[in-house]
Amino acid sequence: MSTPASFPDASSSASFLEAIDWQRPWLAPFRALGRQLSAAADWRLALNAAAMAGDIRNHQDLPIRFVAQAELPAATAYEAFISSSGQVPTRDNLHDFLNALVWLSFPAIKACLNALQAAELARAGTLSGSSKPRGAARDAATIFDENAALLVVRDNPSGQNLIAALRNHQWQQAFIEQRRAFDCDAEVWLFGHALMEKLVRPYKAITAHALVLFAPEPFFALEQDAKRAWIDSQIAADLMRHGSVIGRLTPLPVLGVPGWSADQDADFYADAAVFRPKRSVAA
Repeated sequence: MSTPASFPDASSSASFLEAIDWQRPWLAPFRALGRQLSAAADWRLALNAAAMAGDIRNHQDLPIRFVAQAELPAATAYEAFISSSGQVPTRDNLHDFLNALVWLSFPAIKACLNALQAAELARAGTLSGSSKPRGAARDAATIFDENAALLVVRDNPSGQNLIAALRNHQWQQAFIEQRRAFDCDAEVWLFGHALMEKLVRPYKAITAHALVLFAPEPFFALEQDAKRAWIDSQIAADLMRHGSVIGRLTPLPVLGVPGWSADQDADFYADAAVFRPKRSVAA
C-alpha cells in the first residue's frame, strides 16, 4: 500500500491559523482540538497524528490521511480520490484546514457524504471530474458539506415549536420569544467548513443550511465529546437511510443564534435583509 506523500516545506508556519479566534462561541465544540492543531510545530503532521489516533476511516474502511494537493491526479475528481484512496488533498489554507478539522470531529458524517458523492460521480460517469452537470443529489451533498449547521433540538413541544418558528422564518418568535430554548432545548453545531471559514471574519448576513436533529432527553446531559459522537452517528445513519438532504435543509442566520452576536435586540432581528420573511408559494 502506498503511503501519503509528505507535504512540501512541511516546517513552514501557517500564518492563516492565527486568524482563528477559538474563543468564538460557535467554535466551542472544536476548541480543544483546534487549539492543539494550531499550536503544533507542524500542523499537517498533527492532522495525520490525530487521524491515526482516532482511527478515522472512509466508507471503504481506508484510513483517512491528509496529503498534499499535488497528490490528486489531474484526471481524478476530488471526491472519487478520497473514496478510492482514503487520502484527502489538503492545501495550505484556512478552508482545507477547517475541512480536515471537521473530518476529525464528525468522521462518520464526512465518510457518508464522501460515499454519496462518489456514488453520484460513478453513476454520472464523471470520475474524472469533468464539467458534466453535477445533479441535484450531488449539489445537495456539496451544500451540506460546505455550509451546514446541525440544529439539535430536544424532542418535546418546546423544541418542536422552535423548529416550526425557524422553518416559517418567524425570527422574532424563535430568537426572542423562545430565546431560553437555546439554553436548554436546542444546540447549534457547525459542520460546513466553508461556513466556518466565513465565520473567521463574521458578518451579520452569514446564513447556514441547517439540518434538524431531534434528540431525546439523555442527550442534553452528555459531555461534549459524547454529544458529538451521538450527533455523528445519528446524522450519518440518517444520510445513509435517506440518501440525500434535498428539501430538508432550512436557512439559519447563524449570528442570530442567541449569544453568538452582540446587541441581539428586536431591531437586530428586524433587519429583513438578513432575517428574511418566508416566500409565499404561488397558487
